[in-house]
Amino acid sequence: MGVTKEQVESSLKSKMNPSHLEVIDTSGGCGASFAIEIVSEQFEGKRLLERHRLVNGALEEEMKEIHALSIKKALTPEQWKQQQEPEKSNTAA
Repeated sequence: MGVTKEQVESSLKSKMNPSHLEVIDTSGGCGASFAIEIVSEQFEGKRLLERHRLVNGALEEEMKEIHALSIKKALTPEQWKQQQEPEKSNTAA
């Protein structure tokens, strides 16, 4: 049995303490492919590549069984807040 969405979520929550986390199983149920959106204070002052390395490091054990990992967003809380504000103003109009 492959890695589950819940295992990926659990590892990221315990190691990265995200304020927002979305894990999507894109493998059709076999647990080999995931898309991730993650917001964490640990990304503060880090370039995108460094942020991706942090995520991959947090999933070190799971990565042995994951075929594909797509990190859609790896943002700081402030960046996440800024992305949410335009959406709110568009829906309020």
